[in-house]
Amino acid sequence: MIEGLMRIDLIKYQALGNDYLVYDLPGDLDRLIPLLPLLCDRNRGLGSDGLLAFDPTKMSVRIFNPDSSEAQKSGNGLRITAAHAVLEHGAGDRFELTTRDRANQVRILAKNGAEIVSELDIGRPSFRAADLPARFEGEPDRVTLDTAAGRVEAMLVSVGNPHCVVFGEPVTRERCLELGPLIENHEAFPERTNVQLFEVIDRARARVEIWERGAGYTLTSGTSASAVAAACMRAGLVDDRVTIQMPGGNLEVQRGKAGNLIQSGPARRVYRASADLSDFT
Repeated sequence: MIEGLMRIDLIKYQALGNDYLVYDLPGDLDRLIPLLPLLCDRNRGLGSDGLLAFDPTKMSVRIFNPDSSEAQKSGNGLRITAAHAVLEHGAGDRFELTTRDRANQVRILAKNGAEIVSELDIGRPSFRAADLPARFEGEPDRVTLDTAAGRVEAMLVSVGNPHCVVFGEPVTRERCLELGPLIENHEAFPERTNVQLFEVIDRARARVEIWERGAGYTLTSGTSASAVAAACMRAGLVDDRVTIQMPGGNLEVQRGKAGNLIQSGPARRVYRASADLSDFT
């Protein structure tokens, strides 16, 4: 039993199948975070891809993975937080959401009951290995990684968190499950990395499978969609506006005049939960 923290209120949201529990601050977050592996477990807990700790007074959010690690950024997580800010706290049509390292501009495009469609400025992508970080030099066009499942070729991309966009592999769930954990934990990435397998359909569309750092296989990821768009644009494979097709649904990503990436898509409130944390200890 955890003294001083028993019953808490959570709201679950999903963005194209990528789901998060949202917890409003203030609260005893330090005691809650160690319980996330059970809370997020889809068979033994509430089930989610992580927790968003939202401070409505500061319009700030901290993002946590199911393994209790803290994420730097989540595109879907930020759009879910934006939906929560509108539905539960009366936020307007334009505002900023602050994450650990930056203010993120949000514009609300549509309100449809429990679903909010928003546009999020992801910022400028970086291809510098040091920004992920990764154990390579400079801004390599491609890197080669040796894994137990074979040698792969990839592009390194940071959009506020690290991504390894893999070229030339079958874009299947099975191959993603095979390669994902090997690349996430590869020695080249001292802080681990997100992993994407992709194929370009045409100049305006690409298809993606995703392995998320700290969460595993996931149906969609906003930052992964942005990283793949950035890699494809850098390689000259797509135009400045591209639809990223993921198992959970599609996200639109466009490159702005300043080289920043802007994504748009929906997020929906799913249910409210009141959890007794003594049940998870």
